[in-house]
Amino acid sequence: MTISAPTTATEAAETAHPKRDEAIAFLVMAVLFAAAPIAVYPFFMMQALCFALFACAFNLLLGYVGLLSFGHAMFLGTAGYLSAHAARVWGLPPELSILFGVAGSAALGVVTGALSIRRQGIYFAMITLALSQMIYFFCVEAPFTHGEDGIQGVPQGVFLGFLPLSNAWILYYVVLAIFLFGFFVIYRAVNSPFGEILKAIRENEPRAVSLGYRVDQYKLAAFILSAALCGLAGGTKAIVAQNASLTDVYYSMSGEVVLMTLLGGMGTIYGPVVGAVLLVAMQNYLAQYGQWVTVIQGAIFVVCVLLFRRGIVGEIAHRLKLSL
Repeated sequence: MTISAPTTATEAAETAHPKRDEAIAFLVMAVLFAAAPIAVYPFFMMQALCFALFACAFNLLLGYVGLLSFGHAMFLGTAGYLSAHAARVWGLPPELSILFGVAGSAALGVVTGALSIRRQGIYFAMITLALSQMIYFFCVEAPFTHGEDGIQGVPQGVFLGFLPLSNAWILYYVVLAIFLFGFFVIYRAVNSPFGEILKAIRENEPRAVSLGYRVDQYKLAAFILSAALCGLAGGTKAIVAQNASLTDVYYSMSGEVVLMTLLGGMGTIYGPVVGAVLLVAMQNYLAQYGQWVTVIQGAIFVVCVLLFRRGIVGEIAHRLKLSL
């Protein structure tokens, strides 16, 4: 008995460290984002938060299930169009408009996920890309999307009946609350029995099948959850920017979210957040260099890949032995 007690205490301490690290990291992130508008232009931060949620939702599929999608822009863009249409044409309040976009993306995730998960690897990636391009051409031709002009002049309205989103500060903290809610949903999903099964599928799918898990159902559930959270980001972005355009549904957006995830750290909770903020910052602050932006961004990505092989957050967590 005297030998087992220290062992048990040690194991308990080792188990507590990841939770402590994650709690500290979440607190630091929340404080930084809450104070960010004091030093940074609020619209930039709202855009960064929307893309950070988008990247976290994508990372749920890539980092924890091992499914590389080249078509996640269809969920972001579809939700943007649906939310913008609901707010501008139907006059719905912002919270219902965003929920309508989330529902649309989730429904699209059911259909596209059921088709995509039948294949693996590059075949899965190509199927998602093809489906995304179908949605893109639908958005080009559909009357309610207004083609290349997009949906402009989307009213921001009053959130929950008492928060006027015309006030930039109120709008920012509403967006921050939405981001933290989506982030918490992903965190709980990853750190649940459901998340452990997803990791098992990622590491060794045949073994997960041999243990009796219905792998296709778990992959489809993860795909739908990822699509719904991408829709949450897209609907929120449409209300923030007061427009919905083809940019968000184009295939290049699917490539950008891959870069955000890899830059921050695939398979980490906080990596996509860091990657999204960095990419949005580069796009905003390097725009003055015109055509050289692509070259500069490419050079930065090469340096990050060479110095941070696990992504920025992944490499820091590995070196400091943190759970992030």
